[in-house]
Amino acid sequence: MAYWLIKSEPESYGWAHLVADGRTEWTGVRNATAAINLRAMQVGDEAFFYHSVSDKAVVGIVRITRSWQSDGEDGKWASVEVAPVRALARPVTLTAIKAEQRLAGMELLRQSRLSVCPVRDEEWALLLAMGG
Repeated sequence: MAYWLIKSEPESYGWAHLVADGRTEWTGVRNATAAINLRAMQVGDEAFFYHSVSDKAVVGIVRITRSWQSDGEDGKWASVEVAPVRALARPVTLTAIKAEQRLAGMELLRQSRLSVCPVRDEEWALLLAMGG
């Protein structure tokens, strides 16, 4: 199993929206590196759900329920289906992530504008601990 982080603006589509919907197609990603990451996702992989812009925090965990398919007519972009697993007991803020030296190499920090990025096993475990 691989781990990921996906970002969304909570005002556009936040954790509460996903929980209410039960699952969603993760569409609209228009960055080549993020699209490569979507294509690499497999059913059963898990991802942190990150509220960007206003909250700037990891708030929950999702599971990939369908691997990638084309998102758009040209076949250049990709989407996956995700379903909520659980909310974190405590959101893990970007400030807390930046303060944790063991997360200094995390893609979230290295490529801050990337909306879909991989998370290493040790980063996943540490963020889970930080989130209770």
